[in-house]
Amino acid sequence: MAPPLDPEVLRAALVTRGSGWTEVEHHDSIGSTNARATRLGRPWVVVVADHQSAGRGRLARRWDAPPGRSVAVSATVPVPASGAGWLPLLTGLAVTEAVEATTSLAAVLKWPNDVLLPSDDDRKVSGILCEVVTARAGPLVVIGAGINVSQSRAQLPVETATSLLLAGARVTESTGTDLVVAYLQRLADRYAALVEAPVTGGALAGPTGLSGLAAEYRTRCSTLGRRVRMTRAETNGAIDVVGVAVDIDAEGRLVIDGPGGPTAWAAGDVVHVRLDG
Repeated sequence: MAPPLDPEVLRAALVTRGSGWTEVEHHDSIGSTNARATRLGRPWVVVVADHQSAGRGRLARRWDAPPGRSVAVSATVPVPASGAGWLPLLTGLAVTEAVEATTSLAAVLKWPNDVLLPSDDDRKVSGILCEVVTARAGPLVVIGAGINVSQSRAQLPVETATSLLLAGARVTESTGTDLVVAYLQRLADRYAALVEAPVTGGALAGPTGLSGLAAEYRTRCSTLGRRVRMTRAETNGAIDVVGVAVDIDAEGRLVIDGPGGPTAWAAGDVVHVRLDG
């Protein structure tokens, strides 16, 4: 089993002057860290749990794991005035960087923010869900991330999932805590860069602003250059387009070059199509 998170270490590392984060709430077990963060309704609050029983992923998918085998973390930030569509993508970037900083594993992204581990055949180790909620302090984004730490193959819900342990990482007493700290520090840095990016003609721009963040994301995004299949929830599983993912546009949308030419997609379920599939 993965050792439990250390709330005191988390607070000491995260609730510091200039870090942004103001509070860390730890639970041994909880229904949903996102639901709890929503109820708290304050910006810059972190809710973490060693186990959640009612976790949700993108497209209303259930994200579940046996107790003590994964970590769940939700964080609240104000809705950015510009570039909000990039926040889910930059969250994925922060998780990939944290995985690499705390384990021996390389990590890549499947658009928009599924974290995949190449050492285990590009299986998914982390899922991210961003939700905009109304709070007294103003609109907030609740950012939820679940990271598989030490599940066995039989404990994973689907064949395409993995854990850090299965992919070859050495899981120690501090792995989960170190991972959460590294992720949230990077998330705060990415958020600051996003909100400080200059705005030109209504769009974020500038080498030190979003264009630099976008370049980093593109480097990590294994979807680009791949043949993909896109479906959306509102089409009830019908395929919207099959083509080659050629770019991420200025709004964070995936551009797919399909039969009708390049089109940009703000949301949907992307499958990397193998050459034999």
